[in-house]
Amino acid sequence: MRLDRLLCQHPMWNRRHALTLLAQGKVLADGKVERDGSIDISQFVRVEVDGELIQEGQKALYIMMHKPVGILSATSDPVHKTVMDLLPAELASQLHIAGRLDRASSGLMLLTNDGQWSRRMTDPDLKKPKTYLVTTDNPIDPDTARLFAEGIYFPYEDITTSPAELEQLNSHLVRLTIYEGRYHQIKRMFGRFRNPVVGLHRESMGGIRLDDRLVEGGYRELSEIEIRG
Repeated sequence: MRLDRLLCQHPMWNRRHALTLLAQGKVLADGKVERDGSIDISQFVRVEVDGELIQEGQKALYIMMHKPVGILSATSDPVHKTVMDLLPAELASQLHIAGRLDRASSGLMLLTNDGQWSRRMTDPDLKKPKTYLVTTDNPIDPDTARLFAEGIYFPYEDITTSPAELEQLNSHLVRLTIYEGRYHQIKRMFGRFRNPVVGLHRESMGGIRLDDRLVEGGYRELSEIEIRG
């Protein structure tokens, strides 16, 4: 929200009054004088005017979780246990999911209360890499790596996936890096070879890698370096 509009929410101030307060240097944003009413002020910024608290400034939260298989990537569900159920209720009520995983998948989940950050982490136009361990039902076809690198055509959407990088670890296991996140994309890519995916584990998103010290269902706050993604 623009700073001047935030100030105008005060019951005693109109726009002219708000602009006067700004011009007089009476508005503090995170302790610093701010005179520009056109700047955007997030919910994380503390705003004070002449010693009166206008906005407290919410703590920004960035959480990494090791999602177990069988847990739903949702804020709530009447039937299935969700990732939010693995968190204290007070914390879970503040968060949303940045990049979902299927119920049958495991690995890195990111949760936050910062909408701009979550959009940056999941925006397909930014092509942030996402790396998965993929286990297949049948042996990996020798042409898989080459065709994934060229892109797989999805006729329903009439699109071709971005080039993906495949590292074969054994006959049924690969490490796969993709740069988008289309609906059931990895399963559909292996569907090109009629090879069902029986295990999917996300290792990383962008510059954030799942902490191998986290047990399934465990979580921790991200470091400053991880937040920069």
